[in-house]
Amino acid sequence: MMTDSSDLHVVMLPWSAFGHMIPFYQLAVALANKGVRVSYISTPRNIERLPSIPSKLSSLIEYVSIPLPTVSDSVLLEGAEATVDIQFDEIPYLKVAYDLLYEPVKKFVSSNSPNWLISDIIGYRMSEVAQECHVKFMFFSVYTATTLCFVGPPEYLSGEGREKMRPTPDSLITPPPWGGIFPQSVAFRGYEAAGFHAGAYSMNESGISDGERLAKIIQGCDAVGVRSCREFEGEYMDLFQKLINKPVVPVGLLPPPKVEEKITEETWIENFKWLDQQSPQSVIYVGFGSEYKLTKDEVYGIANGLELAQLPFIWALRKPTWAVDDSEALPEGFLKRTSGKGIVCLGWAPQLKILAHRSIGGSLFHSGWGSIIETLEHGHNLILLPFIIDQGLNARVMVDKGLGIEVERREDGSYSGDDIAYALKQAMLGDEAQKIKAQTRQAAAIFGDQKLHEEQYISGLVEFLRNAARHQ
Repeated sequence: MMTDSSDLHVVMLPWSAFGHMIPFYQLAVALANKGVRVSYISTPRNIERLPSIPSKLSSLIEYVSIPLPTVSDSVLLEGAEATVDIQFDEIPYLKVAYDLLYEPVKKFVSSNSPNWLISDIIGYRMSEVAQECHVKFMFFSVYTATTLCFVGPPEYLSGEGREKMRPTPDSLITPPPWGGIFPQSVAFRGYEAAGFHAGAYSMNESGISDGERLAKIIQGCDAVGVRSCREFEGEYMDLFQKLINKPVVPVGLLPPPKVEEKITEETWIENFKWLDQQSPQSVIYVGFGSEYKLTKDEVYGIANGLELAQLPFIWALRKPTWAVDDSEALPEGFLKRTSGKGIVCLGWAPQLKILAHRSIGGSLFHSGWGSIIETLEHGHNLILLPFIIDQGLNARVMVDKGLGIEVERREDGSYSGDDIAYALKQAMLGDEAQKIKAQTRQAAAIFGDQKLHEEQYISGLVEFLRNAARHQ
């Protein structure tokens, strides 16, 4: 019989992408702060790159390192253990290796007898591990409830049901027929739908489509945890629970805590001095993460837009693989022409500390859910330029809620510097910008409410996990 959360042991296995591993880490820390013991499984190189376990939680969280199984004839290079290490078209090969974690994870779960196993959209076989080892299983979604509702219940994710409901990419450019709560604007654009349809519903080298993975994990789980809150999308949580007929538990937004670390790198000391000199809420933070590799045209289009907008900016740009050297990463003369007006940082940037700076007023980024949370936590206006997976849907939701501006694009998904500049000015200057700021300030009261997410939502999650484990 369980008496309190200290008796609760959870094993986690996220998908090998940092947009998944970091939310799982944040969830592990949040649970451990409530006294839950967490075993976080990943591969050696991924664990090396994850944040250190807080010293006060070292007795409650353990990293469990399991080598990524090798696959004969694989295109993956040695040391490639996460999506950031490979090209987009190589990801199915990573899934092949990831699926082979089944046996070592099963051995670990069998030996340690946790109360819950929590896994991700790709880890569909973990439901089999949980069943065989007689433990509860939760699917933790790093995507919004809105996205989960849009893709729909398991019966429409594969087989005849999928062929009936999602026969072609065109079936994704309008809201789904279920629920009746989707705004007409919340759907994929034509240029996004083709890639999403192929990526979600086509068989790949792993032998199973991502849609079928999601169907199996929903069918095999005891509950779905969603990184979100009812204050933001409660109606979609209710709809998804109705669609799948299983408990859907909001775990809160897991907003990152305030960054206390002092900046010691000389370049960033100077960059923050520059930020200190700018007017409050005047600077645009530009960052597109590491998962999607921007093409040369895409990078140059953003650069041209920043130059045309003539607004102060700080751009964290991961050095493109197509650039032979640093000078090729940006249009010729760009740095000279924007000197004093903006800063470009090639490589790592302290994103959370930048977003928390008083001079930041807006952010131009890819519309990933994690970045939306980090940006709205500080009440910044959103300038949205989505590229892959759920980002297009996220962008439409944010615009529908009056939280930002999406960059206009052509039918093929391309955009120009003028398109970027127009969106930046709309989001940062004039009446429209003020309307957006009023909405993002309201959002910040929810997204930045640590007490709401840590006390109400995490406490509620722990209570749910404990009660279910008692009746195991």
